[in-house]
Formats: sequence, C-alpha cells, structure tokens
Amino acid sequence: MPMTEQATGAHHPQPRARNGGPSSASVEHLTGAQSLIRSLEEVGADTVFGLPGGCILPAYDPLMDSTRVRHILVRHEQGAGHAATGYAQATGKVGVCMVTSGPGATNLVTPIADAAMDSVPMVAITGQVASNAIGTDAFQEADICGITMPITKHNFLVTRAEDIAHTIAEAFHIASTGRPGPVLVDIAKDALQAKTTFSWPPVMDLPGYRPVTKPHAKQIREAAKLITQAKRPVLYVGGGVMKAGATAELKVLAELTGAPVTTTLMALGSFPDSHPLHVGMPGMHGSVTAVTALQKADLIVALGARFDDRVTGRLDSFAPYAKIVHADIDPAEIGKNRAADVPIVGDAREVIADLVQAVQAEHTEGNTGDYSAWWKDLNRWRETYPLGYDLPEDGSLSPQQVIQRIGELAPPDTIFAAGVGQHQMWASHFIQYERPATWLNSGGAGTMGYAVPAAMGAKAGMPDRTVWAIDGDGCFQMTNQELTTCALNNIPVKIAIINNGALGMVRQWQTLFYNQRYSNTVLHSGADTEGNAAKGTRVPDFVKLSEAMGCYALRCEDPADLDKVIAEANAINDRPVVIDFIVHEDAMVWPMVAAGTSNDEVMAARGVRPDFGDNEDD
Repeated sequence: MPMTEQATGAHHPQPRARNGGPSSASVEHLTGAQSLIRSLEEVGADTVFGLPGGCILPAYDPLMDSTRVRHILVRHEQGAGHAATGYAQATGKVGVCMVTSGPGATNLVTPIADAAMDSVPMVAITGQVASNAIGTDAFQEADICGITMPITKHNFLVTRAEDIAHTIAEAFHIASTGRPGPVLVDIAKDALQAKTTFSWPPVMDLPGYRPVTKPHAKQIREAAKLITQAKRPVLYVGGGVMKAGATAELKVLAELTGAPVTTTLMALGSFPDSHPLHVGMPGMHGSVTAVTALQKADLIVALGARFDDRVTGRLDSFAPYAKIVHADIDPAEIGKNRAADVPIVGDAREVIADLVQAVQAEHTEGNTGDYSAWWKDLNRWRETYPLGYDLPEDGSLSPQQVIQRIGELAPPDTIFAAGVGQHQMWASHFIQYERPATWLNSGGAGTMGYAVPAAMGAKAGMPDRTVWAIDGDGCFQMTNQELTTCALNNIPVKIAIINNGALGMVRQWQTLFYNQRYSNTVLHSGADTEGNAAKGTRVPDFVKLSEAMGCYALRCEDPADLDKVIAEANAINDRPVVIDFIVHEDAMVWPMVAAGTSNDEVMAARGVRPDFGDNEDD
C-alpha cells in the first residue's frame, strides 16, 4: 500500500516527461559519487546502513562530507538490509542500505527478499565493477540485478554518471508508492568516478508506472451493500492498512459497522488489541476466535491482505460460506489465492474512507446489519478458548510469562521487534499492540536473524522511543554482531533472548510430527560443566559475548527475579542491554493449525480441539 508523502516525510518528485526538463534548478559539476550523495540528501534520506568495499568506495568519500546523511557502519551486509527494513517499518520512510559489489551485494539478497515479502519500502544501493568489465567475471563481480529481479519491485543498472540523480529519484518514488517494496540501484564504479552535471529536481521517466489509488465507486457501493446484508461479516485486516496510514479510517469503519476485526501478523497494532471489536490474529498460530470467525463468516472484507497460506490453511476448505470483498493496491493479489466476489483495486486509505461513506449511505436508507447472533457466538468462543499458557511444573521460567512481563513493564509507545519462531508467536500473542508501527517482524519470509538489526534500524530512526527485540537463542546467533554496531553508534536497543537451548519452533514440529526425534535442533551440549542436564544454550555464553560487544548484559533464570531484571534493563539507556532468559524447553505455541490441514482442525492446545457445535446458518 502506498505511503503518502505526509506519512513518509520523504520528498518524492513527480514524474515528468523528459522533454519538459527542470526549469529552475541550478546546475553543478560533480562526480557521479557526489551526485549520488546529493541525490540521497534531496530525496530525504537521513540514515544509510552500509559497509564499504572496492566498487562502492568512490561513494564513501563524498558521504564523509555530508551533514544531512548519517552513515551507520554495520558488521555484515545482511545487517544493513534488515536495519533498513526496521528503520522503514518504524518511521514510515524509505530505508536505505549501501554495500559493495559481489559478496557485499549477494549478502543483501536475504533482506531484500524479506522486504519484498512484507512490502517494505527500501532502496538498496550496490557498487558494481566498471562498466567495461561487466560480464567478464571480474573480481567481485556478481549480476545482482539478475539475482534480485524476482525479489525487487524494480531494479536499475547504472553505467553513466548522468543517470544517477534521476535513477535515485525514481527508485525512491517506486519504493514508496503503490505497493511499497525494495528497489535495487546497482552503479558501476566508473559511473561513480566520472564527471557529470547535477541539478534537482531531476526529470523522472517511468512510463507505465501509474499505481491506481482511487477505488471504483461501483465496487465500493457493492461492498457496502454486502456488509449491511451479511449476518456474519469479518474485517480481515492485513499489513497494507498499516502501509497506507489507514488505521484511523479502519477504526471508524469497524465502529460504524460493528463487525469483528482480525489483524494479521503484519497488521498487529493497526487496530487496538484492547478494542472490543478485535477478535485476535488469524492463521496457523492465531487465536481460536479469529481462525474460527473466518471459517464461519458469510462475508470476509479483506483490506490490504493477501490470503496467504499461513492464514488460510488448506485453501480449498478455507471460509466455505463466505463471499469475499478483496481490496488491495496490487491488482495481482486479487483473486490470486481466493476468488473475489467484489474486487477493489486502490489505496487502503482511500478504499476504507469511501467504504465509510457508502456504509453511512446504506444506514441512511435503513439498511443496517444485525450481527447480534454472530457476536453471541464470537463472545462465547472468546470466553471458552482464550489465549493462555501453563507455568512449568519445575518452577523454571515460562517464555510466555517473560514476554508478557516485558510488554507490561515497557514504557508506553515501545517498539517491539521479533525474530522468527516460537518467541515471535508468543510476542504476537502476549504483548498488547495498541498503536501502529510498534510491532516489527519478518512475516512473509520468516527470516531468522531479523530481530537485532531490525531493532537497530528502528532505534536509529526513532531515537526517542524504547526498542525491545524479542529474539531466540537460535536467531540471536545469526546476526548478534550488530550489537557492536549499536554500541559504537549510540543505539541503545534492548534485547531479550528467549533461551530454550533449541531451535524451538522446529523442535515443536519434531515433538508433534516426528515422534520426538530431535534431529539437529538442540543448541547445547546436553550437560553443563558439572554434568547436570543443560538448560538453555551456554556455548556461547550470551552474557560474556554481549559484554564483549559493548553491551550491558544480564542473565535471568528465576521467575522471582523477572520483574527486577526487566526494570533494570528499562532503566539503562546509554548502551545496548541484553538479557539471557533461560526458559523451559518444552513450552509450545498454541493455538495451532498444522501445516496443510484445514482451519476447521484448529487445536486450542495439545490434544484440545474446540467444539463449536453446528453452524445454524450453513
């Protein structure tokens, strides 16, 4: 969904015909590298995460002189990409990363794919070998445009200095409009070194790129009629609502209709968790009420969501009684997985605002939906199958309890970033999200190692906000080197390691589906130094490791110490803080819909399948 210029704070010049020319811009004589840095300044980029190397080195010299662009030197290029994503998700602006050619560029492939799956506006700038060496297998050459073509919204190979300024303007415009996404700009070294003229604003040339933002009025009226005629409607809200800055409009629509709201993993915070109309998160590990509401609905109004497999379960059995209204900025998503009865192409903010007016018109004509019987069912499911967890019988720390207390003790407006796995699902369940852009995670790609660099990017973009990363001991070992970056750049993030000594989510699947054969999911040696059964990962020692990287570090193993340790972390704001929480290894994520099964087979807990009775309106 498109970011409005008001929402992003970035400056995106509008495309003009090439023969129009910039009428009043002053012209300067610069190198291509200087043109690149000036262009970044003009599009409003204030932070760049990067790592220099041979082919991008010409750009790093003028970057040193910039007073408007802060460069944060990462320890691994993957960290630069995830940091740019975290920055973009927290601020609403375009995230920027810059690395060199070859392995520097290929190390960005995972975060670029991650950003593409989650529709994050990001511009990745890579150096490339000199234009006359392209295709010769030169030292540190890689066809990064070819490699990333399937995972970028668009990409550019720039071989002439005079093309740099307008390409950067186009890249930022493409990344932040329509359905946001990553754009790659690969610049040959000789283009950075050559002399050129620079003027701003440049002329952009984007034939055919005209995202549809205004929805069709007839489709809006049809959707409003279905909403007022339905008996069991659900507003199925995806991350596109957040991207469009449409959360205020969503609240108006929900309260106007009185329909239940379910927010996907990428949409948490777009509608307050505490709101009585909110029935939870849908999906494989969604709340029983949200999963069942979609299954039993007679109308699903999908707003900026894509009917992905984690929400639908087995697609041919998903929501068998429901008509579908599907609104999305990307026409390719509509009908891709589930046919839409009323397709609506448009920006979520415009769509929802128009829906509000159309529903109001229906109400004026006396057409109001009666959802009282529906809410009776929904409330019964909420009361019967609430989210919850059991404390370990051996008195050890419960991971759910740890995460819940972090959420409850965190300052207002705290931003939470999560890695991927059990801790991600527990963080989605047991922390309350009341505001947009307070929950950052890797939803589509499920990238382990996302949390630490994403939290770094979020804190760099929102320095006055507290940022907690909820990470696992597996995820943490992939990207923890960026804590050094945080320590040296005054980025005081807080990291909670949910340390159960295993790749927890994979281990859960092995428990349930592989007869408890724990093949290559144990992260510890099996015993501590005294021969006792190991609890948690101890090699490496996360406390010593974090201290070595300039962080303040703690370990918590006793539930009696939980609140004290979290409070201590919250009080330290002059350096990164890491807490190693040693938690029970057998805790599982519930509810759960097993992969490849129908959402009708949702399990509220192990061995507990909800009984919903007959649906009288089937």
